[in-house]
Amino acid sequence: MKLYPQPSSWRSLLLLCATLVLLAACDGMPEDEFSVDVPQTGNHDEWTAIIDVEWTIEAGSEEFLCALVTVEEDIYIRGFQAAAPYGTHHTVLTVTQPTGPDRVFPCDPGTLSDAMIFASGFGTDDLIFPEGVAIRIPAGKQLLLNLHLLNATPGPLSGRSGTRIKTLPADEVVAEAEVVFAGTATFAIPPHSEASATGSCVFEQDATLLSLWPHMHQLGRHMVVEHYTADGVSTLHDEPFDFVDQLNHPIEPLTVRAGERIDVTCIWNNTTAETVRYGDTSSEEMCFVGLYRYPAFSRGLYCDIPGF
Repeated sequence: MKLYPQPSSWRSLLLLCATLVLLAACDGMPEDEFSVDVPQTGNHDEWTAIIDVEWTIEAGSEEFLCALVTVEEDIYIRGFQAAAPYGTHHTVLTVTQPTGPDRVFPCDPGTLSDAMIFASGFGTDDLIFPEGVAIRIPAGKQLLLNLHLLNATPGPLSGRSGTRIKTLPADEVVAEAEVVFAGTATFAIPPHSEASATGSCVFEQDATLLSLWPHMHQLGRHMVVEHYTADGVSTLHDEPFDFVDQLNHPIEPLTVRAGERIDVTCIWNNTTAETVRYGDTSSEEMCFVGLYRYPAFSRGLYCDIPGF
């Protein structure tokens, strides 16, 4: 297989815009045939591709692909948009120290760094932060896109999946944000039964919570997110979960003090004849909520989830 750089649509301030093209299997990829286009751009109101993978997947198959792209200049991201055509199960975009040349390669679900900046599933909508809030990507880091593909159709599928962004000039940034996963991976859902599980995330320092992104798989039916303080509990989210409509849920900015916790409760309905446990494939389950907050202080991708 061969990789070819794609032209950019950006027109002014210097930002990274890379397109990674996957035309067949990733084995034996000639890394010297790939390059990153760094265009001039300045329109911070346009959606622009920061990383894309073009893919083809055979009928009845499930695959994971990853892509690395080096960031040449500091980027301040104020909005995210998922590029997720049919066949895209989910994407996770993290930031890592350089680990080699920019490339596309076959990977597994655990090919992630500890610094997540965006995640999407079926139907994930655009996410825009409040004025002055942005996620910073420092120059010299690499973006790492983990792409989960699933083809349940009788024929091959092709598409282009990735992440688009809106940016903010550095001098307009007043708060640097981050996102972490809260929830649990400790559960077993009996066959032909409903089940629930709860995980907790204790904040290490004061932070302002901006938005929630619930994520389960096909058996997920409902999620509740609660904020526990010394004065009691308040409900931040209590809604049915729809696997094909995994929306962001912006909230009124909420201060969560150090030592306070966020509880995440997932409810599933297992219609299969097998016990279902945590896992990354479409036949397994998850119980996560993405917590977008500022300031950025986390030292990992997950908040208080045993085993991660």
